[in-house]
Parts: sequence; structure tokens; C-alpha cells
Amino acid sequence: MPAGTVRRSDGTLLTDSEVQERHRQFLAAATADNTRRAYRSAIRHFYAWGGVLPCDTAMVTRYLLNYAPSLSPRTLALRLTALSQWHRFQNFADPTEHPELRTMLRGIGRTHGKPKKKAKALPLEDLERMIAALSGQDGLMALRNSALLQLAFFGAFRRSEVVSLQLQDLRWEPAGLHITLMRSKTDQEGLGLTRAIPYGATDGMCCPASAVKRWLQAAGLSSGPVFRRITRWGHVGDDALHAGSVNTILEACAAAIQLPYAPELSSHSFRRGLATSAHLAGANFLDIKRQGGWRHDGTVQGYIEEADQFKHNAAGSLLKRKP
Repeated sequence: MPAGTVRRSDGTLLTDSEVQERHRQFLAAATADNTRRAYRSAIRHFYAWGGVLPCDTAMVTRYLLNYAPSLSPRTLALRLTALSQWHRFQNFADPTEHPELRTMLRGIGRTHGKPKKKAKALPLEDLERMIAALSGQDGLMALRNSALLQLAFFGAFRRSEVVSLQLQDLRWEPAGLHITLMRSKTDQEGLGLTRAIPYGATDGMCCPASAVKRWLQAAGLSSGPVFRRITRWGHVGDDALHAGSVNTILEACAAAIQLPYAPELSSHSFRRGLATSAHLAGANFLDIKRQGGWRHDGTVQGYIEEADQFKHNAAGSLLKRKP
């Protein structure tokens, strides 16, 4: 076979254009979809400001100076990374490599830095209130939303994971529901991650496995996406819900029961809520880490410390002492 040729699985040779396309696809697959979207958004923002590509360090400096008062240092750092990747991918000199830019970015952080806004953890008790409210409603949408909220919470799913679930990813067993995640943020190679969702108590408010089964049976679904759009006329669509819909559903259900912190909730509230509620219920640290698929102990420990901030508190020890 001549040097430089590439064959298909059937033994025939690929054309030059097919080789280039495969090369492009594999390079693109090395970066997560969310990251690529963030990079594209950053490049569009740079163009809208008046930037041109390729550019030099002086232009990047002016860009940083222009947006230092209005954009967070984390956002600016992402924009620099996007510009760097664009130049490297196009084989141009990287204008962000200059040491002065990184020093400048640190200075912007010290001058304009603010604490990172965190999603509020959703306590189990408030999830149960939402499920109770949904159980009193008729229609497919209430069944879908109840199943989605419960599965996202007890499975500690990211919003992209819960909307990407397919019926073939689910397996019911005597003890509960077994879920195989074909791909996730921490499994970009597609090796597969699993979640076990036990059945709830017969007299309990929540049972995600049963809720999912009720939704699928009522919607008449036997294949394809688990969670789908429902029209105002009650028609269930063929396509999966958009990831952003998870936030919308959560916020609407929280507002319906008049949770005062509803605006502080997001899809990440499920993961934080599972970790903090499970810890308060006496769950083992490793069991919590496994259920959420967290890779780093420090992440889980941070959630646990948040749950215990009033329980294990030096000031509380003093305030509760007898005079």
C-alpha cells in the first residue's frame, strides 16, 4: 500500500477530501461539545467588539482593557483560551502567549474579581413538596416533570445527562432502576458510567424509578429519548428535551410552591442537593461520591461542609454554652 494512503473498513481507499474530513472530525471530537460552543461564542464576541483574526498581542490587550470592568476574570480567561485555540488550530502565532497578558489577567482578577455565583442546593424536603404538588395535577406534563425532577435529584445528573437518556439506557431490576450513561462530562471517551436508583419506601413521597415507569407508560414510549417536549395539546414529541428546559421546569415547579429562593436554583441544585441531603441522612462519603460520579474528594467535601456549616460550628459551641 503506498505511503500516506488510508483505507475504509471494506479495503477501498479514501479520497484526499475524505481523509481531511476524518482528520477534522477526530480533532473536533477531542474537545467537548460544550467547550466548542463556548469557544465559538467567545470568537463571535471578539468579532462583535471589532477584533480581527488572526490578531496580535496588542489587540488582545485592548480587548481585555475594554471588558475588564464588565466581564468576570473567569470569562475573560475563557475568551483568551478561545483566541489561543483558534490561532493554534489555524497554525498562526498565538498572541495570548505573551507573559504580560497573563499578569494583566491576574491584576484584573484582583481588581474586579467577585465570588463565583453558586447554585443553591435543593433540599430533599423541598423536592418532596414539588412532587406533592405535581401529584395533584392531571396530564402528561405533570408525570414527565415529576419523573425528571426525581431522577435528576436522586441520580445526581447534570442537565445534559438527564436529557440525553434513551430508553435503552434503562434497566429495571428487583431492587430498582439501573441506568447506563453512554457519555458524560467526566467520561468524554464514552466508556460508560452507571447509576443505581433504588425503589423508594411504599409510604414515601419520592420514588424516581416508579415515577419514570409511570411517565413512560402514560406517554406510550418504547424507544428513543426518555424525556421529551409536550405540546400545549398534550402531544409528546419525538425529540429529546433541550438541556435548558431542565432549568425552566425546575424554576417553574419551585415557583409553584412559592420557594423563596427559586431564582437561585439551577440544574446543578440537584447534584448539590443530593450530596448535602444524603450526608445529613447519614450516607457514607464514598457512596455520595459514587452516586454523583464526582472525581475529586474536595468537591464532595465542599458540599458536605456546606451542609454542616451550622452543625459543626466553633461559634455555635460558644453560643450554646450555659452562662
